[in-house]
Amino acid sequence: TRLSGVADHLAQNDLHALALAREAVRNLNAQGVGDRGVAGGPGAPQSVRTELVEVPAEPAYPPEDLYGVIPTDTRKPFDVREIIARIVDGSEFHEFKARFGTTLVCGFAAIEGMPVGIVANNGILFSESAQKGAHFIELCGQRKIPLVFLQNITGFMVGRKYENEGIARHGAKMVTAVATVNVPKFTIIIGGSFGAGNYGMCGRGYSPRFLWMWPNARISVMGGEQ
Repeated sequence: TRLSGVADHLAQNDLHALALAREAVRNLNAQGVGDRGVAGGPGAPQSVRTELVEVPAEPAYPPEDLYGVIPTDTRKPFDVREIIARIVDGSEFHEFKARFGTTLVCGFAAIEGMPVGIVANNGILFSESAQKGAHFIELCGQRKIPLVFLQNITGFMVGRKYENEGIARHGAKMVTAVATVNVPKFTIIIGGSFGAGNYGMCGRGYSPRFLWMWPNARISVMGGEQ
């Protein structure tokens, strides 16, 4: 789960493993199962998943806290999960490969009752992060789940060591996944958006349905200091 990313989750015991399995099944594209409500109905387009996962719920943490989560110094890191907890229904977030490629946070949630896949930066993108991102984006494409990108990215890691590890190849896989996935995409720039990281996180050139920038956001080919 941490070194190779072959396993998606680490279970502490049998009961925890069963709970993780239930979460995984819950996030499959199983339209019309059980008593879930259907938002689109029989005539709705089938390019996206249309059923409501659950009744919409307010986040467990007040959205007003967002004003204190983002540091005034854009170079200071923060945990993007604090942002996610304040925008998704019930603050429930089912993280994908949490121990692998930790500088990219991916997972399933619901916003206003609709299922979404969230791809959020938690640091610079390494090969492992790009591999995880490409895998998760492809999963959402297969399950017809819309994607929400939370951008705060300075780019992909560079240097001889990382180039030998295949950062160009893995980064290209993520960019290709973003470019070809056939589900609605929404991008929110919550910090910086610089260089090729903008491409991997669904910048304007990759046709998100909507793109928002928070007041603190900065976007350019590279950072001002560089």
